[in-house]
Amino acid sequence: MDIAYTMAPGRGDTDLLLHGLAQSLIAAGYRPAGVAQINTEVPCDGPCDMDVRVLPDGPDIRISQSLGPDARGCRLDPAALEQAVGLVSARLADGPDCLIVNKFGKHEADGRGFRPVIAEALALGVPVIVGLNRMNAEAFAAFTEGLAHPLPPRAEALRGWIEPLIAARRKGAA
Repeated sequence: MDIAYTMAPGRGDTDLLLHGLAQSLIAAGYRPAGVAQINTEVPCDGPCDMDVRVLPDGPDIRISQSLGPDARGCRLDPAALEQAVGLVSARLADGPDCLIVNKFGKHEADGRGFRPVIAEALALGVPVIVGLNRMNAEAFAAFTEGLAHPLPPRAEALRGWIEPLIAARRKGAA
């Protein structure tokens, strides 16, 4: 099973790392599918706005919702997330080189969100890289049956893992 995950220590660091990976793969001529999260700071010291770019070329979808300045609950907009999931799922039919998923989050831990897309990509032989946080690590390990490869949160480590798999996939398709 060609699935790996990474966890960066700082808030938003995994998002930046995976967004950078997606951009570098696109620049190198690869065709990733999936989503990369783009956080936008807001001027009032509140939580950032969360957008995802559907890879490789958009659209960008706002997946956060404003709940007001004193709200403490989850700001994820489930309908927007499912819109992104649908777009990514449709792009698997185009034969992407890899799948990048910004986060295996609560929705994935509960069997929703990108979980079916990840499973479909793996069934198609598409290598997958996922962002992960400690809160959902146990659910991710259960989903992958402990077979996912941990990667250090460094761009060269991610590319070093994914590029040989892409090359092997392309060679097999030739």
